[in-house]
Amino acid sequence: MTGIPVPPGPVAPSGPDLADLDAARVRAIDDTGWGAGVRVFQPRNLALWLWAALVVWGAVLQVQRWTASAGYYAPALSLALVAFALYGAVFWWFTQHIDRYAAQPVTFRLMAFLWGALAATWVFSAPANDAIRSLLAKAFGTTFALEWGPGIVAPIDEEWSKGLGLLLLIAIAPHLVRTAFDGFILGAFIGLGFQILEDIAYVLDSAPTQFGANQIGASMQTFVVRMASGIGSHILFSAIFCTGLVLAIGRPQQPRRLGTGIGLIALAMALHGIWDAQGPLLHAALGDSDLLPFAQLALMVLLPLIGIAIVIRVFHLAVAGEREFVRPLLAPELARGVVTAAEVDAAAGDRKARKKYRAHGRGLGHGRRNRHVLEAVFDLADELGRARGADTARVHFARAEVARLRRRTDEPHDDGGPDPRP
Repeated sequence: MTGIPVPPGPVAPSGPDLADLDAARVRAIDDTGWGAGVRVFQPRNLALWLWAALVVWGAVLQVQRWTASAGYYAPALSLALVAFALYGAVFWWFTQHIDRYAAQPVTFRLMAFLWGALAATWVFSAPANDAIRSLLAKAFGTTFALEWGPGIVAPIDEEWSKGLGLLLLIAIAPHLVRTAFDGFILGAFIGLGFQILEDIAYVLDSAPTQFGANQIGASMQTFVVRMASGIGSHILFSAIFCTGLVLAIGRPQQPRRLGTGIGLIALAMALHGIWDAQGPLLHAALGDSDLLPFAQLALMVLLPLIGIAIVIRVFHLAVAGEREFVRPLLAPELARGVVTAAEVDAAAGDRKARKKYRAHGRGLGHGRRNRHVLEAVFDLADELGRARGADTARVHFARAEVARLRRRTDEPHDDGGPDPRP
């Protein structure tokens, strides 16, 4: 068939050398916790009991809130639940999609989500917000507390309540939180849970406007605003905060970087504070100027963009070390000729390396094939991690898929046969 020339694979090393590569792969899998699961039932683990008690407590408080609102504002509550479920599903997929390396088990991601949605919101943040704002009102006056309270209070109690969830998850399954990238991913899921439940609360709070006569209209307006602003909100803050938290405390495969960790924690809290104090900050800077509405609109657009740019940099900082574990994981496959050196470099490389690999041979119609091959290599790495390097049926299938997709082209066979694509 037609195709770009592929250099011959390396000659398989001798038995002892291949055994060394296999042993190095097992060590890398153990170091990263790649493919490991989480044991939910740990009767002697106090952290698990604490996590469960606080999540259940938050669930009870949430049900009580919804039950009180359902009789009067059932349309708004139903709309909020459906809309934010779809919204959350999209972010869940995206966050899972970027977790290519030593992916966290679904159960562990769900535990992070539930902490953010139930414990961090209603058990910690809601009562703490009210208590601290009350203290600010007594110390500096009601006007100050109303204007500046959200920007002062929320970055402290909300970010640390979410960070406490990460610390409990580390105590529950320390083998699953080995690097700063693990903190980034779990922080994003904690933030996702927090954001969805907070947004539902905002929708319910908007339902009584106009005496509840236009619940759907008021709720939709709030939903659109919260959805747009959510791009640069809790998911982003928590991912940065929890990355910094892991760097500050250190992990077996993550050397402690106290300065960088504290810097990221402070950065997440600063972004949160500026986001919640946009109004008073602009009023302090511009007074009652006619430019104030335009400045508010500009800041609402710029802050999420700045936050996204920052979280992308933090992602690259956190994932850099994680990618290197792909090389020992795939080294035996390279030695056996299952994958090529170019495929390993792309899988273990950054976005630029992957883009270069996918672009190779694009003029001959192989761009799409390369993209599929690279996805198959990632799947093979994931299956190898789950099997701890063993030759399971799923690993054999993943290897076969790499070979099959590499043979595929976007053109017919030279012998005039049919297109090999299914």
